[in-house]
Amino acid sequence: MLKFTVHVCLVVAVLFIGVLLGMQQANKGLKQMKGYDDPSFQEVIRLSEDDHGELEATIMGNTIKSEDLEEKRKKLEEMKTFNLFSELGKQLADGVRDGIKHLLRIAGRLLDDDQ
Repeated sequence: MLKFTVHVCLVVAVLFIGVLLGMQQANKGLKQMKGYDDPSFQEVIRLSEDDHGELEATIMGNTIKSEDLEEKRKKLEEMKTFNLFSELGKQLADGVRDGIKHLLRIAGRLLDDDQ
């Protein structure tokens, strides 16, 4: 199952990159066909460096800086989000542990009574 999931994720990633590259090529083709540079046609992906030498990416007209990514990473680390599956797993583990303890106590009492 894990192997299948990895393969599917890889295929989806490759197809997504292919779509972005195809959009970029279509953009270049439209510019060549039109004969002049129209500012309304934005590039799909553009990588550049800003004045401070930091890498800046523009995807579909939205600028993403490495500083923005660092800030988002810090915010995500600071946020302690509630994970439903994690909580359910903890409760299930606690329930199973308590159930086994209870069964062992009952078995211990039955063994003590028999002797």
